[in-house]
Amino acid sequence: MTKRIAFQGEPGAYGHQACVEARPDHEPLPCPTFNAAIEAVRKGDADLGMIAVENSTYGRVGDVHTLLPESGLHIVDEAFVRVHINLLGKPGAQVEQIRTASGHIVILPQCGKFLRENGITPLISPDNARAAMDVAAGDDMTAGALASEMAAGIYGLNILARHIEDHDRNTTRFLIMGREPDLSRRGKHGMVTSFVFRVRNIPAALYKAMGGFATNGVNMTKLESYMVGGQFTATQFYAEVEGHPDDRNVALAMEELDYFTDHIRLMGVFPAAPRRHEKPTS
Repeated sequence: MTKRIAFQGEPGAYGHQACVEARPDHEPLPCPTFNAAIEAVRKGDADLGMIAVENSTYGRVGDVHTLLPESGLHIVDEAFVRVHINLLGKPGAQVEQIRTASGHIVILPQCGKFLRENGITPLISPDNARAAMDVAAGDDMTAGALASEMAAGIYGLNILARHIEDHDRNTTRFLIMGREPDLSRRGKHGMVTSFVFRVRNIPAALYKAMGGFATNGVNMTKLESYMVGGQFTATQFYAEVEGHPDDRNVALAMEELDYFTDHIRLMGVFPAAPRRHEKPTS
């Protein structure tokens, strides 16, 4: 039976590209939203989910960190995709003709310089590949889409301008989600442990909670905060550290963290991708 991996967007989205590159043995399953992609995995319609979480130019992707802890899924891997943005148009169109360019809200700031220099008005689309689909379906020669080369091929559009992203290392990080955790693996480039937590309502709780990672020599590579429950006082943190929960130093740090928190949830233990240790190339 063919394994499937769900992603947000239409065929040709960067999530689709991530699926093809990271899980070529899985059939990509397009979903209209991140919620739908997560639900597809939860219900068993897909074996894995490919969820975009951050971009090196734009930053964190929407509210994805509020979705993941409640998903019931586990992070089993990570993938990095070099995002080359292209201006796509109908066959016969020229860059000088394009007046509007549609793309996902996350991608528009990633190529803002090109759009401004060419007098092109950015328009928000639910998805970059959907933008390409809509341009292909219409008859407006002044409408463009901001999408991948894959999308251009799928929807029969021409690439009017290649690699128009503002930064030549523009990269999106994806987390691969599954229904079951796998704590047995050890990665060639080390392991990553991810978790969410809320600190107790005592003075300097966050400072004290973080102290255990410093004293035990555990490198924390990510710490992000966001509000939960519609309250300014209810702050949850998403964190990633280098190492495995079975490593003694990580175990000791997590024990100390537990003392200063009223909620901890392990989100995943997965091999660090080689991209973490490499300089992105253009």
